[in-house]
Amino acid sequence: MSVSTPTSASKDELSARRGWGSIVWRWRVVDIVVASVIGVASGLIFLLWNIGYLGPKAILEPLLPGLQGLLDGPWLFAGVLGALIIRKPGAAIYTEVLAAVVSALIGNQWGGFLTLEAGFIQGLGAEAIFLLFFYRRWSLPVAILAGAGAALAGGINNLLLWYAGADVTFTVVYLASTVVSGAVIAGGLSWVLARGIAATGALNRFASGQEVQARV
Repeated sequence: MSVSTPTSASKDELSARRGWGSIVWRWRVVDIVVASVIGVASGLIFLLWNIGYLGPKAILEPLLPGLQGLLDGPWLFAGVLGALIIRKPGAAIYTEVLAAVVSALIGNQWGGFLTLEAGFIQGLGAEAIFLLFFYRRWSLPVAILAGAGAALAGGINNLLLWYAGADVTFTVVYLASTVVSGAVIAGGLSWVLARGIAATGALNRFASGQEVQARV
């Protein structure tokens, strides 16, 4: 009688379902490679948005100071997308920081160190949400929360670094705007993108890919 052997990704998923103590912390080579590809590709998108956001910002900022927070989402998606695909502790921080490294190395208007610092804080905000669910839930609501978490962490960081002394109205409008942007773009769209990539079969070595393929 033949017995089928589950793939390593399947083992990881089953292990994660048994509880916190059984979470697979060790990254495989394929995890590192794919997370790195996500981080670098996201960093290139960051570079485009570093310039592209200036037009919308010039329109939103005069309408209501703080509303420019709606433009933060495209800088926040790398961590959420990386975590949704890799499903390992640290994936959100790794991919968001790597994207920030790409942006910093090629150059932007915020400087290298502050770009890396922002990437770490934003990745940490997303990572905290997945940790809250013990790396066992990867649904759309959790992705939205992770995007909002990245935005809240990043928004507070921006207020301290770039908007020190801002009044209450600006602070409330900015935080609300960036959280909405993070939830929709970094959270919701990243979840859709991850499932779209998985549907192609490109993620069959990951639990995230196998889960989608099983439903096709």
